[in-house]
Amino acid sequence: MTVIASVFALVLLITTTRYGYHRDEMYFLAAGRRLDWGYPDQPPLTPALARLTTTIDPDALWVLRLPAIAAATFVVVCAGLMAKELGGGRGARALAAGAVASAAMVQAAGHLFGTTVFDLAAWSLICLLMLKLLRGADPWWWLAVGVVVGLGVQNKVLVVVPVGVLAVAVLLTSQRKVFATKYFAVACAIAALIAAPYLWWQAANGWPQWALSRAIAGGSSGTSDSPIMFLLLQFGLFGPLLVPLWGYGLWRLWHSRYRAFPIAYGLLFVLFLVAGGKAYYLGGMYPVLLAAGSVGLANVLGDRGKRWATAGSVIALNAAMSAVLFLPVLPVAQLPGSPVLAVNYDAGETIGWPRFVAQVAAARPPDAAILTANYGEAGAIERYGAEYGLPTPYSGHNAYWWWGPPPDTATTVLTVGIDRERLTGVCSVVEPAGVLDNGLGIDNDEQGEPLFVCHEPIRPWSQVWPELRTLG
Repeated sequence: MTVIASVFALVLLITTTRYGYHRDEMYFLAAGRRLDWGYPDQPPLTPALARLTTTIDPDALWVLRLPAIAAATFVVVCAGLMAKELGGGRGARALAAGAVASAAMVQAAGHLFGTTVFDLAAWSLICLLMLKLLRGADPWWWLAVGVVVGLGVQNKVLVVVPVGVLAVAVLLTSQRKVFATKYFAVACAIAALIAAPYLWWQAANGWPQWALSRAIAGGSSGTSDSPIMFLLLQFGLFGPLLVPLWGYGLWRLWHSRYRAFPIAYGLLFVLFLVAGGKAYYLGGMYPVLLAAGSVGLANVLGDRGKRWATAGSVIALNAAMSAVLFLPVLPVAQLPGSPVLAVNYDAGETIGWPRFVAQVAAARPPDAAILTANYGEAGAIERYGAEYGLPTPYSGHNAYWWWGPPPDTATTVLTVGIDRERLTGVCSVVEPAGVLDNGLGIDNDEQGEPLFVCHEPIRPWSQVWPELRTLG
């Protein structure tokens, strides 16, 4: 298990800088420069970690991604420990760790610095701790659950959904007696106390996270999924070759004292499907399913070397398929026309940002402010704009709207990615200033987006600003 986790971490580290920043990563860096107890679209933990990495090297992508690599490696280790908790020996622990390390979602999340990988790590640890408690371990482990849940909320508030559903699932089984301890109440208090600053910020600002969640459910995110895609992607999140293994794990857990986990899986599946959740929201359940399946598979394999070699080959093939699609294995020049961009939406979001900023700099009139359509564009200008003497950009998107409008004295503004129709009610004169082109023909969110120069705003920017707010 240790060897597998070490190799996994090394692969992520070697490939970490082959492409470039993801738009979300540059946004987290921007949020980290403006630390707060909360943001309209996220809690403060991930921006704070981004800020911490900049104290080591503000311009090193590999340093920014070190916490993500550590978190993903932790998920791999947790899978092995879950297999141990379920009664598995050394072979079962290796199978579980190898299966999770080979998974598309774990590799993809570990490659990028973002809330997903830390959410996955938090949920994996919660599952491990709950396995202990359901097995009859000392109830003081509830205190650890409370700490992890509280920190999980400070990373991504979505963690309260699987936690709540798992609690309901336990109540539906004979294991409900696990809640009959003072430590459970203390754990709830600990989680609430840790999460309180972020919840206070949300309440004080009108709960924008709830509005954002509704926007995502309505399809506003680039990774939003239709119901049929939500269903189909469950077979790809951890790789299609692992479906029999986690399916077997689901069956084994159902016929054990840990029946709460398959019940929780079913409830979460229905909930996210109906609510318009993204497919990967269910991803945190698969490590425990794979761990359970690995324990059963190890028993079937016994001491027969050929069977173990076959199982290892399947996991290795799954790992290779995941790496080609979700790690920056292919040269950038080979991405157009490859299946990578069709399968891995985020790969295109890591390409072309320096060129994008150079085009913005070339189109910007002297002393003009910059207004972007989304946080990715604004974050990229903040990251690369100093080389061209660009000012701090403005945007109405998510937290950037909270950070304020251009000054009312700004009579000339270069807009990025905003359609002319939207600008006609804002500026007296709108002049075309070019079209963004990443030079590779990669169809990402910025390719072909327009640049305009906005002259003489019809109203002061402070008055226009409420109309430019966008959550999504």
